[in-house]
Amino acid sequence: MTPFGKAIRDLREERGITQKQMAKALNVTPAYLSALEHGHRSKPNWHFVQRIIGYFNIIWDDAEDLMNLAGISDPKITIDTSGLSPKATETANHLAKKIARLSDNDLDDIKKIIDGA
Repeated sequence: MTPFGKAIRDLREERGITQKQMAKALNVTPAYLSALEHGHRSKPNWHFVQRIIGYFNIIWDDAEDLMNLAGISDPKITIDTSGLSPKATETANHLAKKIARLSDNDLDDIKKIIDGA
């Protein structure tokens, strides 16, 4: 599940809306919405996020937060290390191989290191 998918699911559940109801309102299939929530689709485009924002009547900071979550919710990312040091390539590849085994606490620690860089 992506951060955006979790946010959408949380919004739906808070408001008692099913995937089928939301999908119909957004003119997409329930299967698409399910795949988006579970991280089996690429990140949504700007227009689709705007439709979701309108559907939930989200304003200001909450709308901006949802847009930011969409921006960091691509489940299949590529890290381009061309032109960087061999250590950068090694680290990116090592992370790709091991990320599924890291705990949420480990991931939080890594994020703190990256954010501080």
